[in-house]
Amino acid sequence: MKKTIFYSIFTFLFFTHISTSQITEDPEIKKMIGEIKAENLEATIHKLVSFGTRHTLSDTKNKTKGIGAAQQWVKSEFDKFALESGGRLTSKIDYFDVKADGKRIAKDSQLGNVMATLKGTDPNDNRVLIISGHLDSRVSDVMNVKSDAPGANDDGSGVAAVIELAKVMSKRSFPATIIFVAVTGEEQGLYGARHLAELAKAANWNIVAMLNNDMIGNSLSSGTNLRDNTQIRVFSETIPFTETEEEAKMRKATNRDNDSPSRLLARYIKTATEQYVDQLKVKLVYRNDRFLRGGDHTPFSQNGFTAVRFCEMNENFNHQHQDLRTENGIQYGDLPEFMDFDYLRKNTCSNLATLANLAWSPKAPLNVGIEVKELSNSSTLVWTAPEGQAPFGYQILMRETSSSHWEKTFFVKETKAEIPYSKDNYFFAIQSVDALGHASLPVFPVPIR
Repeated sequence: MKKTIFYSIFTFLFFTHISTSQITEDPEIKKMIGEIKAENLEATIHKLVSFGTRHTLSDTKNKTKGIGAAQQWVKSEFDKFALESGGRLTSKIDYFDVKADGKRIAKDSQLGNVMATLKGTDPNDNRVLIISGHLDSRVSDVMNVKSDAPGANDDGSGVAAVIELAKVMSKRSFPATIIFVAVTGEEQGLYGARHLAELAKAANWNIVAMLNNDMIGNSLSSGTNLRDNTQIRVFSETIPFTETEEEAKMRKATNRDNDSPSRLLARYIKTATEQYVDQLKVKLVYRNDRFLRGGDHTPFSQNGFTAVRFCEMNENFNHQHQDLRTENGIQYGDLPEFMDFDYLRKNTCSNLATLANLAWSPKAPLNVGIEVKELSNSSTLVWTAPEGQAPFGYQILMRETSSSHWEKTFFVKETKAEIPYSKDNYFFAIQSVDALGHASLPVFPVPIR
């Protein structure tokens, strides 16, 4: 994340606990980003398309066609990476049963999520990070299990990103655990993601962040013909689905309507991406998802986890959920030739920068508060050091109340800091950081009297 430290003479004279030292970039993250190749992603897309259809309810027995063959191939890729991981990466197909719903599940069926788990190296660190794309595809009729449904972009792009990241990241060690997953049943109603989210909740997983990648490889819109391969949208919920009455009172008291955990994660993604990935900006979209569509991050949000969705800047609806055909000179269908593989590469790198920084970071600070004991034109923030790996220091993030993204960053070594900006005029958050700049997710402070 960007480590620019803003300070003033006033700060230097009266707030000497605030350091002006810089925290450097991590060259290992830059190296990993260099290992993400557009040609690898393209090859994966073509392989996924070769299965004909990956419809959730398509053939599970055929060795070369249908969802079953696709699942086995993805697992085989994960297994290859496991051989070079020193035993840290393991894979499985997590099968589960679903009942006919009279809508998009015609009969009782067995579905499966293909998962690769890169176990964290710190036995005292139970943090889990999840990155997903959905393996299933569809044509115009959501119940058509026979026709070819290439699903190159929707969501071969997300699955290709997941596979490429598993390949690159499994060669490294991280204190926290990372789960790479190609879910199924998305087009039928988010079944795979819901199964995994409910499993995680029942098992009390400490999911720090869930990154859902759904359609991240197209740069040309339909209708407007706008082309943009320099921006990626990140969708995040405003008010958490699971907000309690007490949490609602605190939200209203602090006016933190724009600082839900998912919003804080989205801003984190923007900062990490724009530090490490060239020619890519993150467009923060302040809604959970697009109109008339849903994504696999939503079941995680509904179960109380911090989750966001990555989605291309410009969607081409001629290539989504369409039978393969040509009408009035327009070619319909989700085919590889309509994709921008360098754009997909950059969006994959955005995920990498986020995951690597989070997985290597210290845990987030605890008991973060802002003193409101008296009237003043400065702000005093206090917090407690996290358990586990001791942070190198902490970052205080600050922005005006009308701003969408953090504007200033202060670095401190202590667990209390007074800065010369009015608590009435700004929002703040605190992160733990290590010496290489890996930062935890920010924590929004609560008032302390």
